[in-house]
Amino acid sequence: MVLMGAVLGLGACSTTGNLGLVARSSADPSEILRNGKPFREIGPARGRACRFFALGVLPWGDADIQTAVDRALQKTGGDALLNIATSNSHYGLIPIYHIFSWTCTEVKGTAVKFQ
Repeated sequence: MVLMGAVLGLGACSTTGNLGLVARSSADPSEILRNGKPFREIGPARGRACRFFALGVLPWGDADIQTAVDRALQKTGGDALLNIATSNSHYGLIPIYHIFSWTCTEVKGTAVKFQ
């Protein structure tokens, strides 16, 4: 009975995708590519950004991909992510009535530092 209540009370869906290169929001990617800047790999990086909704009309937070990338790069000190896997998930508590819901964007990739 508890499991059935949980299934009916919480709904979710998600999507995934892949990207080649995403730089910090303060970087100029066209300059990086045009000049062929050398880089070194730092290692794996992961970032997440979420936006929340109360009663379907009161939003707070930021779930865009650039925020997730910036958070991943902030942790590693990198300038860009290569070979990125992205996912976007949406969850809802009692989804029919939009009591509380949230959407999160997550990125995973290889952090690089331009030299």
